Amino acid sequence: MKIIIIGAGEIGYDLASVLSKEKHDVIILDRDKESLSKASETLDVLCKEGNATSANDLNKAGVSEADIVISVTSVDEVNMIASMISKKLGAKMVIARVRNDEFSHRDSPLKATDLGIDVMINPELSAAQEIAQLLKRSAASDVINLADDLMQLVGIRLDRNAPLIGKSLIEYASENEEITFRVVAIARRGRTLMPRGPMKLQTFDQVFILAKTEDIPAIIATTGKSETNLNRIMIAGGSGIGTTIARILCGDEKKDWSVKLIEPDYERAEELAIELKNAMILNGNPTDPDLLASEGITDMDAFIAVTDDEESNIISCLMAKHLDVKKTVALVSKPDFIPLSQTIGLDAVVNKKVAASNEIHRYVRSGNVISVTELRGIKAEVIELLVSEKSKVVDKQIQKIKLPDGCIVGGVLCDGSVEIATGKTVIKAEDRVMVFCLPEAIDKVTKLFSNA
Repeated sequence: MKIIIIGAGEIGYDLASVLSKEKHDVIILDRDKESLSKASETLDVLCKEGNATSANDLNKAGVSEADIVISVTSVDEVNMIASMISKKLGAKMVIARVRNDEFSHRDSPLKATDLGIDVMINPELSAAQEIAQLLKRSAASDVINLADDLMQLVGIRLDRNAPLIGKSLIEYASENEEITFRVVAIARRGRTLMPRGPMKLQTFDQVFILAKTEDIPAIIATTGKSETNLNRIMIAGGSGIGTTIARILCGDEKKDWSVKLIEPDYERAEELAIELKNAMILNGNPTDPDLLASEGITDMDAFIAVTDDEESNIISCLMAKHLDVKKTVALVSKPDFIPLSQTIGLDAVVNKKVAASNEIHRYVRSGNVISVTELRGIKAEVIELLVSEKSKVVDKQIQKIKLPDGCIVGGVLCDGSVEIATGKTVIKAEDRVMVFCLPEAIDKVTKLFSNA
């Protein structure tokens, strides 16, 4: 595919890196020479200097021949204007980052299609929703909903005293026959392992387990962890993500959350205090230990650090963990920090670049791909695929399908009911299958379930 990315910032660079590795023809357009220079030197992409709101510059970048135009600059208005021009010039699909949620409301006078946008993404909202999900599954470091929320994939880090240490996956399954589940990936000391029955679990392994949503609490209990009811939440940073988390929690009708949000900018704090009536808004430095102590961090159930300074996010979360806060979540964007963060004791990290990449990937892959989710800290992705009637796997048991190396079929959604996959599971046309892949196997497995 010919893909044009408008904006060479963090999200644009990350997308270009992923898409170029997948052998797409990627062009980056930006006005910033330094950002373009970095992308040109480190990625296999074509960089063009130009104005995203200029029809001439967009034309020179080749939007009229583009399969997909992705506008991810830091300014919503620029993304919207670039989208409108690109669509007028003939781009087949336009994806735009728009953080203002006004355009997603039903009663909005302008719809995304009016702006030439086929797909509107909001990485901040996706990251905030992910954090809210982590607060509801307190023992997990990762929570991914699949198969219309009938299945969940949870990531769980095995502590020193975990009862699974030293046990093989065969033993783990046989000792818990009453629960249907599948271990689909293991992260161990920076390596990604595709599980095999004799493989033994080790201390600090990050184990990714797929099960029906109602069975997840029982799965978590098998790892020696227990779900804790988190109610008192402190949020460091009133950025887009911090504010969105507070909105989600304050608007939750099923639970009465107690929310404190710390914002260093006085005027922004005042605005939030007016908007978020059910939250306590504090003006101050969210990394100041004295402020955190005086505002009762030791009484909090969870501490969420989502400031723009990721080093401060990690440090403040470590401090919160030292003060026995039950769950800490940090916003982290540098890839090197993600595996490190859990090694040094953080419970979970979120990455808005990954959130954006996950949203966009589904449309890049298109066809029978329903969703694509990157697993943080390991080199694997979860792909939800619709089985084509023309696929060679139709009416075959999984054990008789020659799957590419580096992939596992974890579950199947058929006629509204879900099944954790085994070797004897039969794949039918129109089934939705949950497949766990290493990057090199993604294209092969996608074709396997779609082509004749």
